[in-house]
Amino acid sequence: MERDPQLPLHELVAGRLKEAHARVRSLQVTEDERMALSRKLLAITAAAKHDLPRAARRLERFMQDLDDSRLRRGTRT
Repeated sequence: MERDPQLPLHELVAGRLKEAHARVRSLQVTEDERMALSRKLLAITAAAKHDLPRAARRLERFMQDLDDSRLRRGTRT
């Protein structure tokens, strides 16, 4: 049985998604804002099933936006 060459990327994305969900849960934002952020993460998760490299890039942008507080202010999606 051959090893999936994207397995390391799968593992990276899975770990980062887990981290992103934990960060969103810990934010001091309204429930509506939290739900919007969670929907974005669910969209990234769904995208990972079809285009893992693109989903990884979207997830990195999402995490960077969290770091920069842009998502909490609603200035970037």
